Amino acid sequence: MTALLITLRETLEASLIVGIMLAFLHRTQNRDRNPIIWAGVAAGILTSVVVAFFIMQFSGSFTGRAEKIYEGITMLVAGGLITWMVVWLAMQRKSMKQALEHKIAIHLETGALISLFLLVYTSILREGIETVIFLQAAVMQSENAVSHVGAITGMILAVSAAWLLMRGMLRWFSLSRFFTFTGILLMFFAAGLIAHGIHELQEAGIIPILIEHVWDINAVIDEKAAFGSLLKGVFGYNGNPSLIEAMGYIVYLSCVSMLWRRKNA
Repeated sequence: MTALLITLRETLEASLIVGIMLAFLHRTQNRDRNPIIWAGVAAGILTSVVVAFFIMQFSGSFTGRAEKIYEGITMLVAGGLITWMVVWLAMQRKSMKQALEHKIAIHLETGALISLFLLVYTSILREGIETVIFLQAAVMQSENAVSHVGAITGMILAVSAAWLLMRGMLRWFSLSRFFTFTGILLMFFAAGLIAHGIHELQEAGIIPILIEHVWDINAVIDEKAAFGSLLKGVFGYNGNPSLIEAMGYIVYLSCVSMLWRRKNA
């Protein structure tokens, strides 16, 4: 579920960026520049795969306390990136299309085709690296392998939805509502990452524990059982959190809620 949510949102965002670029080139009679767009997409995907390989190799080299520190920092960084991504996109959603088209127009006017390639490349690479980091953090949080079926399904659904949207065949589909709904889910996921990152750093002895278990409801909803694992993967559920873990989760959601209300004020 988590893998599907992550790849669906990230791939849809990347697909829409590519779609906006191709549509603009078509509208301005510059379809001969399409190969540059696709070259940037291919290069961005390839680089993302290479980065994913090195991250997996790098993360596998840690053991013991170093592994706890690495996982804790990775989760905190991933939680911060998710927050930035969701809040930034919410603030820039209305002007993103115009800003992107303006950049393309400048590159076309100046004949800087390498700049056009780099614009596409960096856009795809950013989404790809974010996806890699988020999926790795999801693995660490759930302590299970990410569902490859879910991740691939999310990508397929996102590309298909983007294509249908560009063709005007999904008029009932609201991108605003989609990004709002998935953004809320990702905020809960990020809250779980923050709390779990604190947990890992507590086990490494960097953050004090204070109170080890504020409550323990694993007898009711076991975090290692099927339903508990789902809640843990999506919402960061912990049946027996420490005081600082629980505080981190609650404070994070409170701060994000205030940002969200301010954005919509």
